[in-house]
Amino acid sequence: MAVVKMKMRAGFSVSLSIARLLLVWIFSAFSLVHCTTDSNDVQALQAVYTSLNSPSQLTNWKSVGGDPCTESWKGVTCEGSAVVSIDISGLGLNGTMGYLLSQLTSLRKFDVNGNNIHDALPYQLPPNLTSLNLASNNFSGNLPYSISIMSSLTYLNVSRNSLTQSVGDVFSNLVNLSTLDFSFNNFSGDLPTSLSSVSNMSKLYMQNNQLTGTLNVLSGLPLTILNVANNHFNGWIPRELSSLPTFISDGNSFENRPAPPPPPPGKSRNNRTHSGLESPTPPDGQSSSNSNKGLSVGAIVGIVLGAIFVVALVLLVLCFCIRKNKRKVSGARASAASLPFTRNNVNTEVSEQRVKSAAAVTDLTPPPVEKLVVDRVSKNGSIKKVKSPITATAYTVASLQTATNSFSQEFLIGEGSLGRVYRAEFSNGKIMSVKKIDNAALSLQEEDNFLEAISNMSRLRHPNIVTLAGYCAEHGQRLLVYEYIANGNLHDMLHFADESSKNLTWNARVRVALGTARALEYLHEVCLPSVVHRNFKSANILLDEELNPHLSDCGLAALTPNTERQVSTQMIGAFGYSAPEFALSGIYTVKSDVYSFGVVMLELLTGRKPLDSSRPRSEQSLVRWATPQLHDIDALAKMVDPALNGMYPAKSLSRFADIIALCVQPEPEFRPPMSEVVQALVRLVQRASVVKRRSSDESGFSYRTPEHEAIDMSF
Repeated sequence: MAVVKMKMRAGFSVSLSIARLLLVWIFSAFSLVHCTTDSNDVQALQAVYTSLNSPSQLTNWKSVGGDPCTESWKGVTCEGSAVVSIDISGLGLNGTMGYLLSQLTSLRKFDVNGNNIHDALPYQLPPNLTSLNLASNNFSGNLPYSISIMSSLTYLNVSRNSLTQSVGDVFSNLVNLSTLDFSFNNFSGDLPTSLSSVSNMSKLYMQNNQLTGTLNVLSGLPLTILNVANNHFNGWIPRELSSLPTFISDGNSFENRPAPPPPPPGKSRNNRTHSGLESPTPPDGQSSSNSNKGLSVGAIVGIVLGAIFVVALVLLVLCFCIRKNKRKVSGARASAASLPFTRNNVNTEVSEQRVKSAAAVTDLTPPPVEKLVVDRVSKNGSIKKVKSPITATAYTVASLQTATNSFSQEFLIGEGSLGRVYRAEFSNGKIMSVKKIDNAALSLQEEDNFLEAISNMSRLRHPNIVTLAGYCAEHGQRLLVYEYIANGNLHDMLHFADESSKNLTWNARVRVALGTARALEYLHEVCLPSVVHRNFKSANILLDEELNPHLSDCGLAALTPNTERQVSTQMIGAFGYSAPEFALSGIYTVKSDVYSFGVVMLELLTGRKPLDSSRPRSEQSLVRWATPQLHDIDALAKMVDPALNGMYPAKSLSRFADIIALCVQPEPEFRPPMSEVVQALVRLVQRASVVKRRSSDESGFSYRTPEHEAIDMSF
């Protein structure tokens, strides 16, 4: 019996031990589940670490693996499995900010001030931030569009950087913003109208910029501190601002006189009689009805006769004006009949009264910029307003003629969609490119929408998109002024320049693909509504001196025919890039852009043109010839551009081909969104950077990339 009891006790203790172990394991697993950082957050922080050149200051951070929440990554604060705060300020960090910040959806505070981080501000920032501090770095460019959707933001500081151009109309939804600081930059132009929507703004610092115009847009804000010193503001200072507790305005050109007072509230139009004289105000405590009791019959008769006289006089004036107007209209019709019928002198009465035909204009003095930007005459003759302000500079025809030597052949640098492109050299030494739009390519409706399209294009801000710097819309001319990219386009470098194509190493080609993928991702998924490029091809990918890609003609689809069956002339030249659904139905969507991107990737891989009639019939269409071979490792090696001389990693080549195969799927619904394409290319780059040099891989293909050609992870 004792033995049985001992056995029972032993069994019970074993069971208890097992139960304890199970409890420990369960609690450990529970703790692990609740402490392991969200995978998207980990991936985003790894990208930041790599883009900052893996600095030693960021202790415990890793580019591969690791857990920010359980391993106490420096400056990272978590709640549960989510990263809610990143403060890595004042650490002397150098590099860029990475490309996955938008994945940090739980992040509330992001502070990187006091470092040496460069390049453009990330165009996709964490969407739910309440505090964003990017001050005292070397950021360039402009405020990214993604700031406009940060409705929870209360603090924004981008001071002491190298930000340029206009501030950007991105504040409409930032109703919770209380502190804004963009001082000590190189911002120019007028203040954006959306600043008036920031109803909780109490502190605003914009000193030491190149800002112009007036401060009227700020007059309704509940400010306590406003610093606008050392800019180029002018006009009167609104009374609401001059009485602020702290208002610093030195170094501007404000009027010394006080602002004109508003009209007295009692002097309204309702207090006037028909004769225009002010009505006497009734004494206090006496109603106006009582004052009318004293009117005599004679006074009433006099008022009636006076009113009849005024009405008769008004009718006479109206008759005279109508008769005079008819004479002008008939004269305009007669002059229009003597002119040849072109798109510049369409026989529309209102347009001919407002703007003379280009054939009859001799005076090149530009019309007032205010009318050019704001007022437009629609097809039915009504005045239309441009919905959004134009941040691009308005040029005159005369200034662009001078800069391009009257659009001479020697300044011609290419012919893009809608017109020719010229190099422009301005008197201040600045070099730009000017696209002279062929008016024959625009219908009347598209000409009416030109300024609205310019407004939208001028707001596209991305390091891989060619910036629209200015425009001209006078005397029937339509011209676009872009930043000048000096190294030509990808198409010419791949297909016509033997020496230049040697510079396009495998790493450079991957970088071109990644940069242009990011540009399309911005157009498709960051811009609201999505912007469809419609003319994506290698000739529209410009390369700078460091072979960074810049996508041109973004937003120009708004100026091209938009009917489903109509095929524009510039699309005919891009048929090799066009998706099957466009050829069948004329329908073009963001997924059609994805297809065109896949064709450009094929160009980068093979060095071949999308359509090449000089090749055997079975190889003339690049997509038809290449697609069946993309998953055949032996055939793939034979497809590679001979200009690479075998200098590529075989695994990277195979993954590159896998991305192409997804993009050129015949059915649009099976093509990935550009964000997934970007992620795939980023993973390709990350894997390639782990092993920079290898003599061979499992497939037996040599990897002969020189050491100095290791892929730069800073982009």
